Order: sequence, then structure tokens, then C-alpha cells
Amino acid sequence: MARSRNRRGSATADYWPGFVDAMATLLLVMTFLLSIFMIAQYFVTQESSGKDSALARLTRQIAQLTELLSLEKGQSKSLKDELAALQASLAGTEAENERLSGVVNLGTEKAGDAEGRMATLTTELEGQKEISSEALARVEILNQQMLSLRRQIASLQAALDESEKKEVDSQTRIEDLGKRLNVALARKVQELSRYRSDFFGRLRDILGERDDVKIVGDRFVFQSEVLFPPASASLTQEGVEALEPLARAIRQLSTQIPDDIDWVLQIDGHTDKNPINSPVFPSNWELSFGRALSVLRVFSAEGVASKRLVAAGYGEFRPIDTGDSREALQRNRRIELKLTTR
Repeated sequence: MARSRNRRGSATADYWPGFVDAMATLLLVMTFLLSIFMIAQYFVTQESSGKDSALARLTRQIAQLTELLSLEKGQSKSLKDELAALQASLAGTEAENERLSGVVNLGTEKAGDAEGRMATLTTELEGQKEISSEALARVEILNQQMLSLRRQIASLQAALDESEKKEVDSQTRIEDLGKRLNVALARKVQELSRYRSDFFGRLRDILGERDDVKIVGDRFVFQSEVLFPPASASLTQEGVEALEPLARAIRQLSTQIPDDIDWVLQIDGHTDKNPINSPVFPSNWELSFGRALSVLRVFSAEGVASKRLVAAGYGEFRPIDTGDSREALQRNRRIELKLTTR
């Protein structure tokens, strides 16, 4: 058995060196092939690079040739344009030569007519000289007329200045008269105020101290209830008796007021704001005016001059108390007497 193991070990040791030699040989072959491949790759790369360089060089040459061709085409077009311009100029020059030739021929033909026209123009010039002499005479006449017209304008201007001066003087006198008139009116108003004070004093003495009759400013105020029944413009007997002494006082006062004071006694009727609508008085206007007219008739009957009496009706539109109480409405129903100028 020992011999048998030695034979197997010896056989194994004989195979291994051969295997190693085979592998070494294979590695050398592969190395050699790889070297050859690398060398071939190098030459292929060099060849490809050379082709690229040649291609780039050819491309640059083509571009240069293209640029040169464009320049040649441009120069050729410029030469063609210049040739066309020269041809056109030549044609224009020939046409101008022909025109000038025609003009020269025409001038030659008309030279004979010039002398005839010169004679005609000379005759016309003589005629113009005669016309100019007549025109100068007319201009002289116009100058004389212009001078006369200027003298007339100067005379009118002087008259206008004099008129304006008179107007200024008149305006000054008018203003002075206006001032005098205002002073006179103020004096008359003052005189009338004095007579008004006397008038109110006499009325106060006649009526005495009554709550339903008052002096308010420059007016003498009667409450309507003193003179009239409700919703009526007919005076009561007491109202007539109250007005008669007033009428006599006014008549007596009228004899003392100078005639140059144009005075009137204004009688104003007023109502409250309660509406009225009757066949006799459709509104408060008619009622207020009817009451003022009734008072005017009493004064006229007592001898007060009618031209010194004025009646007016204001309805409810001039209240002295804007309240709604019974006392406020009563104060608004009134007759006012006012001594004033026209």
C-alpha cells in the first residue's frame, strides 16, 4: 500500500511544471498580442488625427474661396451699376445736346421778330408815359382832398374833446346835485321822523295805555280783535269808534306837514297762519287786504286825503311770532299803521 501512495504522489508532481510552463507561454502570447494591438491603435489614432487636420485645412480653404467669390461678385455688381449710370448720363447728355440745338435754332428764328416787338414796346412806353402824367395829376388832387379830410377830422376831434369836457363837467354837476338831493332827502326824512314822533305821541294820548295797541319800531299796531270779528273784514262799532279819533289826529297832522314832504299813511293787514276758504275770502291774502281797506275807508271818510292813504295785505307771510300757541296766533292777526314817504 505504501508503494501505491508513492506512485500517485509522483504522478501529481509531474503534471504541475508542465501546467506552469503552459500558463507562462499563454501569458507571453497575450502580452505580445496586447502590445501589437496598442501599436496598431497608436498608428490608427495618428492616421485619424492627420485626416481631421487635413479636413479642417480644407474647410478653411473653402471658406476663403467663398469669401473671395463674394468679393468678386460685389465688385462685378458695382462695375455693372457704374456702367449703367454712365450709359444713362450719356443718354441725358445727348438729349440735352439735342434740346440746346433746337433752342439755338428757335432763337435764330425769333431774332427777326425781336426788332418788331421792340418797336411795339417803344410805342406802348410812350403811351404809358402819357398815362403816368394823368395819374400824377390825379394823385395831386387826391393829396389835396386828403389834406382837407385831415383838417375836418382835426376839427371833429376838437369838437369831441370839447364835448367830453362838457360831459365831465355835467357829470360833476350831476354828482353834486345827487349829493344835494341825498342831503335834502335825509333832511326830509328827519322832518318826517319828527312828525312821525308827534303822530305816535298823539295816538298814544288818544288810545291811552292799552295792551292790544302797541308801537313797534316805526309802526302803530292794532290787534285785529279790537277792530274786526273773527274771519271778517267788516269793522265793529267799537272798531269804528276807536279809529275815528285817530283819523282826526292824522287829518290835523297833515295840515302841519310841509307840502314838499311826499308822505303817505300805509295801512297793512296781517292774519295768522290758519287757512281760510270762504266765498268772500278765498285766502288770507283777501282777508288781510279787506281789513286794511276797511280801515282806509274810515280814515278817508273822516277827511284824510285819499292820496295820502295806502292799503296792503300780507296774509300770513309776515308773522311777528312764529309760535303755534293761541297768544302767538293772536299777535299775528293785526293792523299796522306806518307814516312813511312814497
